[in-house]
Amino acid sequence: MDVANIIQRIAILTPPILLAVTVHEMAHGWVAYLFGDPTARSQGRLTLNPIHHLDPIGTLVFFITQTIGWAKPVPVNPAYFKDPKRDMIWVSLAGPAANIFLAVVSALVMRQIPGLLGPSPGSQGFFFRPIFYMAYVSIQINVGLAVFNLIPIPPLDGSKVLMGILPSDLARSYQEFERYGFLLILLLVFTGVIDRVIVPIITYIVSLLLGTILF
Repeated sequence: MDVANIIQRIAILTPPILLAVTVHEMAHGWVAYLFGDPTARSQGRLTLNPIHHLDPIGTLVFFITQTIGWAKPVPVNPAYFKDPKRDMIWVSLAGPAANIFLAVVSALVMRQIPGLLGPSPGSQGFFFRPIFYMAYVSIQINVGLAVFNLIPIPPLDGSKVLMGILPSDLARSYQEFERYGFLLILLLVFTGVIDRVIVPIITYIVSLLLGTILF
């Protein structure tokens, strides 16, 4: 076991994962606050402190897969919204949108670093090379978090978007599946659906970002 390599991988993975889940959940809470819901703010969730947002199992999945995972959901009370169905769609999309934004920023960072390294990077290489790898991991993590959360299975963000589009009676019926949501997600993982359907989408978007922005 190469302990030094493991420590290095953890050091490179940790900042992008913490930033991705923190910004994702804070974006949900912030947009909800803009629509009149003070719940996230009153519970201290409008913060960039990752401790307030981490889910132990979801974070472990991030470290294992380096692609998908989840955080502790920000509490949202649609009763504060003027138009609960419409506003909940925007609140739900805020997290994935924030992750895509971070992925684009990370790709732009990657674009700048190779020129800073040069043929003899020296001390610059010691500083910028880890940032380069963190930016690459950040693209994977943020795209993975965005795409994974848009799966329309409760309680993922995609399910709330779908419930906002469906007629009220169908939305209420669909919401009842939330009690089985985690089991359905596990079923998708263990049957290989995530690997065959979701991961290729993530890979395509990552390659698109790298191909159009980095090169």
